[in-house]
This record gives sequence, C-alpha cells and structure tokens, in this order.
Amino acid sequence: MASFKDPSFQDRAAAANLARQKALAKLAARPTPDAAELAAQREAWEAEQQKLAAERAAKKEETARLKAEKAAKKAADLEEARVAAELKAARLKPASPEEMKAARDARYAARKARK
Repeated sequence: MASFKDPSFQDRAAAANLARQKALAKLAARPTPDAAELAAQREAWEAEQQKLAAERAAKKEETARLKAEKAAKKAADLEEARVAAELKAARLKPASPEEMKAARDARYAARKARK
C-alpha cells in the first residue's frame, strides 16, 4: 500500500496559482452588461424603492390615523365619565322643594300614563 505523500510548498503554491488562473478566466468569460441594460436595472431598482417608500408612508399614515382615533375615543370616554360624575353629584345634592315637587309630579304622570 502506497503511503500518503505530503504536498510540498511548491505543489501547494502551484495549485493556488492554478485556481487563481481558473477564477480569473471564469470572470473574464462572463458577459459584461451594456449601458442600456444597466440603466434599465437601475430604473427598475428605483421604481421598487419608490413603491416601498409609498407603502411605508401609507403605513405611517394609517398608524397616525389609528392613534388619532384612539385618542378621540379616549377623550370621548373621559368626557362621558365627567358628565356621569356631574350627574351623580347633582343627584346627591339636596333638591329644593320645588324640584322635589316637580319630580314627584313627573313620576305620578308617568305612572298614570302607563295605566
């Protein structure tokens, strides 16, 4: 059985040089794009970038609209709570005798209307 022979430095350098030569030949054989093709690719890329920017702007506007709606809803809820608190406070304070008589008469009229 033959033993394995370690490649010498010269063998390794020659193999590296050969690999470099093959890579350069492969690169040189590749067709170079002409200016019109490059311009078309650039235009396509710029169109894609503009489309993405428009999508980002639309998403940002949608987010801002949703935040504004949420803030408006929160403000409406706070206003509703404030009005409810005022009504509750108004019910708790003692009414004047005239207000009490008017409320009693309204209840009586409502009871008669139900019958």
